Parts: sequence; structure tokens; C-alpha cells
Amino acid sequence: MRKKITKFREYHLKKLTNSKEAQIYLEVALEEFEKDRDKETFLKALRDVAEARGGLSFLAERTRLNRQNLYKALSSSGNPKLETIGMILRGLGFRLSVVTLPLESAS
Repeated sequence: MRKKITKFREYHLKKLTNSKEAQIYLEVALEEFEKDRDKETFLKALRDVAEARGGLSFLAERTRLNRQNLYKALSSSGNPKLETIGMILRGLGFRLSVVTLPLESAS
């Protein structure tokens, strides 16, 4: 079983080297956060994309964030500031944006 998980992980990270695949992955993780407030899923998605794109040490260099603080911010117990999330996304080649949601009907 361990070998299958390792192979999936390799496949998953290889897919995340593609910008469109990484974007979709991050968008889905953020949508999941919006539904259940489980920030750990979104932070995990950021870690996965960072790993696929050179690792957290490389991301720390690109963002000029302290490597240890970056590891802590993206840990399962991390609670990064919005500014930090923005810097991480930019370092990964993305940015924060706002989209219009459909209006909920009054019932």
C-alpha cells in the first residue's frame, strides 16, 4: 500500500507543476475552506503546490519569508496572516482575487 501512496504522491506533485492544474487545486481547496472553515486543507494545498514548484526553501527565497516561519504558517496548525497568504500565492505564481457570488434568493 505504501508504494501506491508514494506513486500517487509523485503523480500528484507532477500534475501540480502545471499552472492550470495548480490553480484548480488551490481554487477547490479554497472553496472547501469556504464551506467548512477547514483551513488545514487550504494550507495543505499551498504546501503541495510549493513542493511541486521547488519546495518550501525555494519559496522562502522567492518570497523573502523566513523559512521556519513559512513552515509554521503552512503547518496544519498554522494561522498565517492575509499578507503572508498573498506573498505565498505570489511566490507560487498566483494572486488573490475577488469574484461575485450569485445572490441568494430571499425565502
